[in-house]
Amino acid sequence: MASKGQQAEAQQLYPQPTRVELLTAQTETNQKPRWGNLLLLVALATTFGGAVPTGYCIGVINAPSKLMKVWCNQTVHETYGSNLSSGGLELLWSCIVSVFLVGGAIGSLGGAGAANKFGRKACFLICGGMFTVGAVLFFFCRAAGSVEMLIIGRFIVGLASGLVTATLPMYLSEVAPLALRGTLGVFCAVGVTGGVVVGQVFSLADIFGTEDLWHYALTAYMILILVCYLPSYLLPESPKFLYIVKGNRAAAKRELQRLRGKDADELIAQEIAEMEGESNAKVQSSSFCDVLRDPRLTLPLIIVCCFHGGQQLSGINAIFYYSVSIFEKAGLSTVNAQWANLGAGCLNLCVSLLGPWLMAYCNRRTLMMFSCALCSVFLFTIAFVLFYIDQVSWFAIACIVCIMGYIFFYQFGLGPIPYFIGSELFEVAPRSVAMSMGSLSSWTCNFIIGISFPLLQNAWDAFVFLPFSITCVLLFLLTKFYLPETRGRDPSEVAPLVSKGFRSKVK
Repeated sequence: MASKGQQAEAQQLYPQPTRVELLTAQTETNQKPRWGNLLLLVALATTFGGAVPTGYCIGVINAPSKLMKVWCNQTVHETYGSNLSSGGLELLWSCIVSVFLVGGAIGSLGGAGAANKFGRKACFLICGGMFTVGAVLFFFCRAAGSVEMLIIGRFIVGLASGLVTATLPMYLSEVAPLALRGTLGVFCAVGVTGGVVVGQVFSLADIFGTEDLWHYALTAYMILILVCYLPSYLLPESPKFLYIVKGNRAAAKRELQRLRGKDADELIAQEIAEMEGESNAKVQSSSFCDVLRDPRLTLPLIIVCCFHGGQQLSGINAIFYYSVSIFEKAGLSTVNAQWANLGAGCLNLCVSLLGPWLMAYCNRRTLMMFSCALCSVFLFTIAFVLFYIDQVSWFAIACIVCIMGYIFFYQFGLGPIPYFIGSELFEVAPRSVAMSMGSLSSWTCNFIIGISFPLLQNAWDAFVFLPFSITCVLLFLLTKFYLPETRGRDPSEVAPLVSKGFRSKVK
């Protein structure tokens, strides 16, 4: 917290406007979004240097899996002189795949402490270092004949990916003016979605998905790392982090001037007034224990964790993991089914590109309820047509249409909103903990889906999609009754609306 002398100096330099003046200024700002060159550089460099590699590491591992299993089996035999059984090989491969998710959960959990101790920009740089170490291990694991290097590399890029999803949306929303916070907040979601598609493309047999080149596929994201981290010295630190967490008013002012332009004195004064109000709050919960014990933060924390976890439990990854088999049931060959799966990923990416526009002009509550409702209907329909797919000839085509419909409407709300909603519900001090907990919930639920879906599919067959449909219904109800509208509002306005827990009445 700042000393009284520092607060008086800030008030003298930037007199705090009345609430009416502040709201009027916010309205004018909302009508005139300011895209500066530096802000655009931050958005593109962090998205392509952090979010895209995260998605890439998710999407690249599936296509060359058979070739990598053969290599793993040969390597274990040459190193340890033993042959793996089919069950042992599957267990080893499950470890290689799932250790990435374990790293993601741990990276998310450490995101709060790292963001508050080192800063938002520093976390981005740390992620770049970990992605680089992982790429080096991937590239040399085949030459070294080391499965251990592959596992460690997957774990390290998992740590980096967890840190990205916990801190990047927060960084982007804090460097953006109020009118653009939702727009920049969705860049992380778009980047992850795009990275998955790029990973799928680079791992195709026609590119790097061959017996001799699969390690190039795992490493190719380093091109983005090298390009996007070159201008990292130009990137600003979050002004809110500097002002509220570090108490460095002068540095925060300098970064705001770089971001908004030296001719934007009125806008800078308004933002400093907002930060001054947050730093002078009576209680600023910032540690994990403080945030978890604060009853005023219980409901928004539940919303963030449910949105992140529900995003995974809505079945998006299960759809992508098993859409190839569904396309094959529709009569496509294995190769064509793989291309159709890539087409579904491209559809997912194309619709996600609408995210920045949707977040700029549409209310969060409306988008989330619309997305949840339609995704629930499509998931229920997928379960129904899959159950009768062998009895009705045109149900195979109907199933494909439902999959595409689900993917289309998923990106209207379920896909992008969970990534940044914590930045709009929480003020700066507890925000890093909330984003970290939300990201942890996402990675944990992703791990649960990856482990349990094959077992549940064997037990329930087509009805495995019903829990996903129910999850979307529950998210719809949570949004309708407890999520306040956050578009165009500063978190200081939103926080009181959810401070009474489940007795809160949203507006």
